[in-house]
Formats: sequence, structure tokens, C-alpha cells
Amino acid sequence: MMIRQEREEDFAAIGRIVAEAFEHLSYSNQREQFLVDALRSAGALTVALVADDDGEIVGHIAFSPVWIDGRFQDWYGLGPVAVRPDRQGAGVGQALVRAGLARLVNLHAGGCIVLGAPAYYSRFGFAAHPRLRFAGAPPEHFMALKFGNAFPSGIVTYHSAFSQVT
Repeated sequence: MMIRQEREEDFAAIGRIVAEAFEHLSYSNQREQFLVDALRSAGALTVALVADDDGEIVGHIAFSPVWIDGRFQDWYGLGPVAVRPDRQGAGVGQALVRAGLARLVNLHAGGCIVLGAPAYYSRFGFAAHPRLRFAGAPPEHFMALKFGNAFPSGIVTYHSAFSQVT
């Protein structure tokens, strides 16, 4: 399996994988595939990778800019990350997360935030930080990973595409 940058010819497969990955999750609004499209259309996919297994797309991850107290501070949001259901639990998601975080480090990003399961994302170094807040999210599920020296403080806002597809 190879992790690589998404390409236009991957878009249909990415849409299917994202839809299938979130289809039966109680916390999902089943619109995540439209979110990926909206971020892509807005030019807001800073990092968008696929897991390619011998020419077959089996996973996708997206990272987009976030604002902290209304300012862009070189921080990014992870999500959504999706793995084809028959490949979940086989390390595809972990490979995508690690590769995506490495790309952000190479871009000299200040850090990354994620809204997700602490048991999963803590393995990558994410942890809840009271200095960063996201309205409506349980604090333990809103986590950050700092790459640089500065750790900002404030309310985090995702790209407007997130609110357009909910």
C-alpha cells in the first residue's frame, strides 16, 4: 500500500469511500463526502492523501486550515479520515494520519487539531488542551498536537465549508 497525494481521477472513489466509512456511524450526518468536495472546491485542502493499494483507493484523509480567535496561525484541522469498511482495523487509517501529520510538519505548520475519539488519536500525540476550545464539542474529544514552539489559545473555527454541508 502506498500513501500519496489525491488526484482528480481519485475523486469518485474518494466520495464512495468517505460515504461508506461514515454510513453507519451514529455521530455522523452522512454528509462527510460532500464536505471533502466542498473543501476541495474552496481550495482549502492543504493536505489530501489517499491510501492506494495496487491502484485501488482504500482510504482518504483531509487536512484544512483552522482559525484560532479569528486568526490563521498555521494550524490545521484533521478530518475527515475514511477507510473502506472492509479495510478498517488493518492500519490504513494510522498510515494516513501519520503521513498527513508528516506533511504538515514539512509545511512548517504550528499544529493540528482533531475532533474525535481520544483512544484513537492519542496514539499520534493528540491530547485535550484547555487553551483551545471548540463550541459544542466535549472537551475531551477536541484535541491538539503542537509542532512548533507556540501553543495558541482561543476558540477554534473550521473552514466555512464545514458549516455549509451540515
